[in-house]
Amino acid sequence: MASDSSNQAGAAGAKPKPKPKPPPPQLSVRLQLAGLTAAIDAVERRDGTVNRCLYGVIDRLLSARANPRPDASDVRSFDFTMDASRGIWARVFAPATADRPLPVVVYYHGGGFALFSPAIGPFNGVCRRLCAALGAVVVSVNYRLAPEHRWPAAYDDGVDALRFLDVRGGVPGLDDDVPVDLGSCFLAGESAGGNIVHHVANRWAAAWQASARTLRVAGVFPVQPYFGGVERTPSELALEGVAPVVNLRRSDFSWTAFLPVGAGATRDHPAAHVTDDNADLAEQFPPAMVIIGGFDPLMDWQRRYADVLRRKGKEVLVAEYPGMFHGFPELPEATKVLQDMKAFVDSHRATPKLADA
Repeated sequence: MASDSSNQAGAAGAKPKPKPKPPPPQLSVRLQLAGLTAAIDAVERRDGTVNRCLYGVIDRLLSARANPRPDASDVRSFDFTMDASRGIWARVFAPATADRPLPVVVYYHGGGFALFSPAIGPFNGVCRRLCAALGAVVVSVNYRLAPEHRWPAAYDDGVDALRFLDVRGGVPGLDDDVPVDLGSCFLAGESAGGNIVHHVANRWAAAWQASARTLRVAGVFPVQPYFGGVERTPSELALEGVAPVVNLRRSDFSWTAFLPVGAGATRDHPAAHVTDDNADLAEQFPPAMVIIGGFDPLMDWQRRYADVLRRKGKEVLVAEYPGMFHGFPELPEATKVLQDMKAFVDSHRATPKLADA
């Protein structure tokens, strides 16, 4: 008994384990993060709604226009409409010319299902980098936002974007100078966009891939995907108040805004909580490269998601980057992420990549 009491006394007097600290980002990244998080906190209301009037102002301030003139990386951009009645449109990022058919990356932006669009500066910049680094045409989709459009609206819009491209057999606005290979179509998205990638890929594989005319989903990139549950995981607790962008309050808001209203719509809903019991993965679910950041509070959920794919017999590559936090900011490790993504694309293309001359 004496031994037990001494252990208890020691435990009571022990100092709490210090929380890990992420590496300090560059000043430009800190300013970008500060602007985004301030915008998020300003428009998200406690009742689960979004102040759309204020959001409209912030959206205009943070948005970048499409630029049809190639930049220093030879990437140009333009917008086109998919479904005006639902506000579904896309921003295309493509080189000025290409001497071979390019793979297509359909990208779904983040924002907790409730905020942002392809025009928002950070997402516009990421898609430019994806285009240049992967040697691909990137189609960044604008989907309907919660809470005005709850589950499964974003998934519906994501699938319909693929159907739109499939029916047309290409990307509107591109001429013969930039041929595309829709048989090598990849889905990518970070945060909520990574969640959308999973559910769109599964729906496409289950209901549309067999009858598709031209579009084949060759692989998916859930980048720090937004999954969750009622449980508070060790990584969520350890990084609360430490890691930028994601915290428990913002995460809870996103699920409250997105999930259906009614009994049973907790964070254990299958949209958020992908488990062995509810995953129900289609036979043709594509190969996945799950990207995890070492300072992302959601990394425990992301590892569990990858484990579910693996246990279901799907091809999955887990790529962890210790210094990255939630999102896809301009960090040194982002270059390594893009290199690894390119290797994944090259190895999973339907049409083998031609050797460079």
